[in-house]
Amino acid sequence: MKTDLKTIPGVGPNIEQHLIQLGYTSVSSLKGENPEEIFQKDCILQGCSLDRCLLYVYRLAVYYAENTIYDPEKLKWWHWKD
Repeated sequence: MKTDLKTIPGVGPNIEQHLIQLGYTSVSSLKGENPEEIFQKDCILQGCSLDRCLLYVYRLAVYYAENTIYDPEKLKWWHWKD
């Protein structure tokens, strides 16, 4: 399946596959989503063996989906750490 999810900084083939398995097939499908809920659903799907860094990537992904002008600092996944 061809998606535009890899245009999101920090999203490579593995994370793209996680998002597709969760029903997100485009950047726009992430608009309005709660990154913590995406992470929780992914954790359940993958058997709760996920690295917390994935949560930070999901936070960035939702930010990327909801904005057209980006703060360069916010395009770094580690900006979204707790």
